[in-house]
Amino acid sequence: MKIALINHGCAKNLVDSELMLGTLIKKGYEITLNEEDADIVIVNTCSFIHDAEKESVDSILEMIDEGKKVIVAGCLSQKYNKELKQAIPEIAGMVGARNSTDIIKIIDSLKKEQYYSSVESDSKFFYPEDVERQQITVGSSSYIKIGDGCNYECGYCIIPKLRGKYVSRPIENIVKEAKQLVERGVTEIILIAQDTSSYGIDLYGKQVLPELLEQLNDIEGLSWIRVMYAYPTQVSDKLIDAISNLDKVVKYIDIPLQHSHPRVLESMKRPVMDYEKLIAKMRKRIPGVTIRTSLIVGYPGETEEEFNHLYNFVKNVKFDRMGVFEYSREKNTYSDTLKPQISSKVKRNRRKKLMELQQQISLNNNKKYINSALKCIVEGYSDNGLVILRSEHDAPEIDGLVYATSKKPVVPGDIEEVIIEKADEYDLYGKIKE
Repeated sequence: MKIALINHGCAKNLVDSELMLGTLIKKGYEITLNEEDADIVIVNTCSFIHDAEKESVDSILEMIDEGKKVIVAGCLSQKYNKELKQAIPEIAGMVGARNSTDIIKIIDSLKKEQYYSSVESDSKFFYPEDVERQQITVGSSSYIKIGDGCNYECGYCIIPKLRGKYVSRPIENIVKEAKQLVERGVTEIILIAQDTSSYGIDLYGKQVLPELLEQLNDIEGLSWIRVMYAYPTQVSDKLIDAISNLDKVVKYIDIPLQHSHPRVLESMKRPVMDYEKLIAKMRKRIPGVTIRTSLIVGYPGETEEEFNHLYNFVKNVKFDRMGVFEYSREKNTYSDTLKPQISSKVKRNRRKKLMELQQQISLNNNKKYINSALKCIVEGYSDNGLVILRSEHDAPEIDGLVYATSKKPVVPGDIEEVIIEKADEYDLYGKIKE
């Protein structure tokens, strides 16, 4: 009996998938990376926005059409447990987002031709510390989930209802996992959670992300540590100092702000604070820092004036990296009940306008690297023989790349200096220093 897995959604889902595969291997099951060879296919789903749900459902239906026994895991099964089974009765089993290790119970039931659903609505997230992740990503970078769940109740977000309250992992377990990854050849570790900056509050009674960074910084053989998904009110002076002072922590902060206008932020149930002041402080105290954010346009009730406030905010702040999402209406969220809902056309135009502004900002930001040497991590080679790298200013898969010529052989995972010769809106081009 061969088992394959299809992963959808964010890096946090990816870690869950790797843990499920690790759990199965520990129990002696055979894993294949090719769905065509599999008898059973696990589809780990995403339910963050409607498009993600559609993509997940498409995978489920495709695998059923190909005659596979399909187990649905993750956020979609957590959100639509009974409805999903009614809509697609061929589903062979379901496991929720908070108890992925129950995959064994599902497989055991499936072997007996019995349907089994393990979706708990009131349980806390459980991280199987005794399971060795089976990595399905190839490369020198790896994610570490330091916590799961969320204590905030943003007006547009369903995640707290799916993932529950914030649960931190013990520091020693994270450090142990990081060391194991480094032994396997990983040179960059990316810390993730729904909110990394709140790490440790539930376990230790205070924010301990700075202490975690200090311990990770001591790991021999590790080159880079990256922090994703910081929450604005938790970007403390201590955290800023840790990012600034620790040599392996890349000078990069991912801090989703979502909007700038006080009324919209209040309606979003987000912190109403002076974001320009916070960003100025980070830039002053972390020399050369890259700041990434994500924003939402078309939130219910967003007026033209409020959108212009956001546009001017972006124009003034000049984020180094930025993503913009059109508001996606989700059932059982506060914003689902708000009026007026903004039309798709208006949302699309607002996103386009912001992204066009950001493209010019990004181009100007990238041009400042021309004629300078940037430390970059080797990712691989392009079809035309260029070395593909990524600078410390860019996170995997969401930010830009560096393409370089090289007169010497290089190995994925190595850190090389690249002399930048050219820049466009997202990528850089140059040559590896001899």
